[in-house]
Amino acid sequence: MDTHVGSVNGSAAAPASNDTVGCPASAPGCPMASTPAQPASTLSAGEASLGRHLARRLVQVGVNDVFAVPGDFNLTLLDHLIAEPGLRLVGCCNELNAGYAADGYARARGVGACAVTFTVGGLSVLNAIAGAYSENLPVICIAGGPNSNDYGTNRILHHTIGIPDFSQELRCFQTVTCHQAVVTNLDDAHEQIDTAIATALRESKPVYLSISCNLPALPHPTFSRDPVPFFLAPRMSNKMGLEAAVEATVEFLNKAVKPVLVGGPKLRVAKAGKAFVDLVDASGYAYAVMPSAKGLVPETHPHFIGTYWGAVSTAFCAEIVESADAYLFAGPIFNDYSSVGYSFLLKKDKAIIVQPERVIIGNGPAFGCVMMKEYLSELAKRVKKNTTAYENYKRIFVPEGQPLESQPNEPLRVNVLFKHIQKMLTGDSAVIAETGDSWFNCQKLKLPEGCGYEFQMQYGSIGWSVGALLGYAQGANQKRVIACIGDGSFQVTAQDVSTMLRCEQNSIIFLINNGGYTIEVEIHDGPYNVIKNWNYTGFVDAIHNGEGKCWTSKVKCEEELTAAIETALAEKKDCLCFIEVIAHKDDTSKELLEWGSRVSAANSRPPNPQ
Repeated sequence: MDTHVGSVNGSAAAPASNDTVGCPASAPGCPMASTPAQPASTLSAGEASLGRHLARRLVQVGVNDVFAVPGDFNLTLLDHLIAEPGLRLVGCCNELNAGYAADGYARARGVGACAVTFTVGGLSVLNAIAGAYSENLPVICIAGGPNSNDYGTNRILHHTIGIPDFSQELRCFQTVTCHQAVVTNLDDAHEQIDTAIATALRESKPVYLSISCNLPALPHPTFSRDPVPFFLAPRMSNKMGLEAAVEATVEFLNKAVKPVLVGGPKLRVAKAGKAFVDLVDASGYAYAVMPSAKGLVPETHPHFIGTYWGAVSTAFCAEIVESADAYLFAGPIFNDYSSVGYSFLLKKDKAIIVQPERVIIGNGPAFGCVMMKEYLSELAKRVKKNTTAYENYKRIFVPEGQPLESQPNEPLRVNVLFKHIQKMLTGDSAVIAETGDSWFNCQKLKLPEGCGYEFQMQYGSIGWSVGALLGYAQGANQKRVIACIGDGSFQVTAQDVSTMLRCEQNSIIFLINNGGYTIEVEIHDGPYNVIKNWNYTGFVDAIHNGEGKCWTSKVKCEEELTAAIETALAEKKDCLCFIEVIAHKDDTSKELLEWGSRVSAANSRPPNPQ
């Protein structure tokens, strides 16, 4: 864990400085940052309140935007969040999208926050918080709670299910957050808030923080000065364990003929992306990434061989990985999706599994309290160079072909669409891929150095990308974000295109309209996978309603697509651009066809005999 809490998990924003934590007053994306905070000695009672203390803590750890939906239990708290210099309140259309936006913001900035009201808001945001938990993202979920005097009174309050028990929301959050705090008095509020925020950052998981609605405006001596700088002691390896793990690994790898490296999604949690690349440089090994680790390490390195995803891997990648006699997986998550219905051809005795704090070597020893970043760095100093696997890859590699040339006015094919998206990418871009066939098509994009990439593979919630795009673009405001969203997913969360316009974002959304839930079709088809078609450009035009900068286009052939992209990149570069792409309902990637059949087979296994 990096020492300073304000450091950034993702690749889209610069880390905090080495001597301070959080967002400096001049940080980009802080619209109110130009108003300097008053010196601690002159803080008024309002500035020394619980609400302002929480707001200052958020700014200090790097949160400059809180995604919120107002409700009567959080209104006073929202007043105090708005009053804090450097903190902007982004009002969302619903709580689910507010949670998704906090998820996207955490990917860009290292930590995110959302604010909702009691129970009706809390239970609405719950699905997004569960997704953030599955993806190891520190999100601070703040709920406005009942008046502190109502606890224990046997009263029935609105926004509840009609029983005098206010713990339902808390009990729901206990399963999807790593820490929960219910603040009902001022005496320990300071400690509860600090502990919750620190735990989110330390564990890289969401936390739940409930603030009674009558407390945010009240001062307390513990809030009378600016909060002291946040500092988390870095997690250190057990030195004997680290040495033993490195020694055993070096022996394991150095006797292998053709070892390879594979990066996994927990590289983000361990902040070990650079250490992983340093190991690649030192070892000379070929390296791949698991699909959910795309964007966490560079794809421009000469030894990068693509995405390892079992049967739907990048061409020639699985053959190199699965034929290796040793493979080191750094931060993997093995599930039915990433293993393509458990169809990996890997052997445990050949694998070194490196998790953020643990190393397991083949069928042999396991080492705890070993930090991944330290371990990879030490390994890079001692491993013997071996380029055999990479040389084998070069021998078998054949460049992929180009899509068939389109005839004039021929209906647009999805592979042609992604050929053009590939050309759009630069180091100032980022890609958001929605759950569905966009997973597979975006996975094949070759990311230039510095290009961000995000998708939600572990949780796989359709509709995630709309809110996540809002949050990511707000957090990584120096990048232009390109989102690829299917029509079925878009219908779940479409409203917050409105919030993107209010925030003056200039993202480019490709809405792929193929008439249904295509990923579900390829797993198991039925009439429930067909949806009502919308006029999506007309819908976005209606949301635009002449307020903000927005440009839409509907394209049906390559000529129209080319013209639309040229307009979006040049004439409309400061606009939110929404391009509806009309595609055939059966136009899917070959990877989805293979993946869908394998996941279907895994889902439909008969019960084991009793």
